[in-house]
Amino acid sequence: MTARKSGFVVGAIAGAGVAAAALAGMGMRMGTAGAAEAPAVTRVATLGAPAFAPPPGAPLSFADIFEKVSPAVVQIDVTSKASPAARLRIPGLEGFDIVPRGQKPGAEGEDEAPAGPKQQSSGSGFFITADGYIVTNNHVVADADEIKVVMKDGRELKATVVGRDEGTDLAVIKVIDPKAKGADFPYVNFENQAKPRVGDWVITIGNPFGLGGTATAGIISAYNRDLGDSSSRFVDYIQIDAPINRGNSGGPSFDIYGRVIGVNTAIFSPTGGSVGIGFAIPADVAEATAKQLIAGGKIVRGYIGANIQDFSQEMAEAQGMPDVKGAIIAELVAGAPAAKAGLMPEDIITAVNGVNVKSGSELTRQVAKAKPGEAINLSVLRGGKPRSIEVRSGVRPAEGALNPGDNDNEDDGAPANPDKPQTQKFEALGLTLSPLDAAARATYKIDPDVRGVLIAGVKTDSDAGEKGLVKGDVLSSVNGVAVKSTGEVATAIAAARKDGRTSILAKIVRQGRPVFVPLKITQ
Repeated sequence: MTARKSGFVVGAIAGAGVAAAALAGMGMRMGTAGAAEAPAVTRVATLGAPAFAPPPGAPLSFADIFEKVSPAVVQIDVTSKASPAARLRIPGLEGFDIVPRGQKPGAEGEDEAPAGPKQQSSGSGFFITADGYIVTNNHVVADADEIKVVMKDGRELKATVVGRDEGTDLAVIKVIDPKAKGADFPYVNFENQAKPRVGDWVITIGNPFGLGGTATAGIISAYNRDLGDSSSRFVDYIQIDAPINRGNSGGPSFDIYGRVIGVNTAIFSPTGGSVGIGFAIPADVAEATAKQLIAGGKIVRGYIGANIQDFSQEMAEAQGMPDVKGAIIAELVAGAPAAKAGLMPEDIITAVNGVNVKSGSELTRQVAKAKPGEAINLSVLRGGKPRSIEVRSGVRPAEGALNPGDNDNEDDGAPANPDKPQTQKFEALGLTLSPLDAAARATYKIDPDVRGVLIAGVKTDSDAGEKGLVKGDVLSSVNGVAVKSTGEVATAIAAARKDGRTSILAKIVRQGRPVFVPLKITQ
């Protein structure tokens, strides 16, 4: 992402060419003298009515809405020392983020080299109070050394970060420029009650590619989108088809009454440009987060201390309860609230305080709503039998502490010890299994407290191979039953077959971390 200001000139020229081509495509050809040959047009002489029929309920123009709300939308210019690779991204999605504005190194008149490399970038934001509080995306202002807010009337004002939340990718900044002392800024309100329906109109305003206040319109395409990244733990995204691009980050989406229904955050794009699939943080999440940041500068969320996974349909069928939805506990944090309350690995959580949860993200969102010390009532299935467990919420650590990153040096197939004869091998589920002895522990660096059976080989074309199992993984349990030998694995598979199941739920341990994987039973 190395676009510079000169790139915008090229883009503008290219845009003019595209416009001419579009006119030609509409039946208008540009002659050598610039004259246009156009087809006959029916004119409405006196009534002033449109010459076309808009869709039912559609405004004839978004101009009134834009005129009303656009003064509250700002361009946010950021100067930062952060590396471009670390900043030019949306968590989990590539191709959409703040716009690099380009810095000219070694400009004329510079006597000394700068203290360090600097990056200039731009995003969007909007005022939510008259005294200068602005909502934007966390990734727009993260690592910012200087923040400048550019208003619609051209004023450029200094601002500072009030608080940031990595969990929702939201941030609040405030204008602190002496020139704005006593100013009464135009601001907009969030809409949390009359939520628009799928198919309702939406208008976005922002700073795409650093071009300044730009309006686009579309409809709400869907609700409850999960982007598959860390922010989806706390956000059910709104999908919109109003064109948004790099630089729209942090800008608002409005309903036809000029109320903020979302904060534009990401796009799905195979090309890096808008293809009509954008995502916005819902107004209720944005407003609640902004209020907390303004009040205390940080977000406090509930926490129980459990590593969880979606309890998928395939897992449910493997356990003989195809209608069950929820989240399964893979691992507990020692000394955390969940462990203290008596929750156990392989427990399946189906509801939080009476609210059904169908995935790990939904469970995390519900738990996050709790205040520290507050009682959380969990509906749990253990061994297929329901029970209720009360957990006292803790305080969720920072996302960086919880998710330090994946290990990029995983050993996916260390050679077996040639001096150790392989005995008691067993093939099933597309796997070659062998005892977890001292030699295997040394070869694959398996901790002494891990119990189970070594996966000594994986057929690449098997269900296990397609799901990513590798040599050196440990099969720890089958359908909730701990296995310590190949014979116990065979017994567990036979029991599943007898019950008419076509798959089993395997607990796999890799580098000390457990994960549940449903595996098809092979003949």
